[in-house]
Amino acid sequence: MCRLVRARLRAVVCGVRGARRDAGMVTSEYAVGLIAAAAFAVLLYKVVTSDAVSAELQDIVKRALDARM
Repeated sequence: MCRLVRARLRAVVCGVRGARRDAGMVTSEYAVGLIAAAAFAVLLYKVVTSDAVSAELQDIVKRALDARM
């Protein structure tokens, strides 16, 4: 059992060492990531500035400021 585990670990470690590692994203991955981040930012902005969310946030702030200790 121990030999089998050692052999598998050795195969995994040697396989990782021999494989080519990516240093980072390529240009197309950067572009897709940037577009996704921008789309998420627009969606978040739309949600936060909507009337319902804006009213709720104002209500929370008013209740926090009017709270008595």
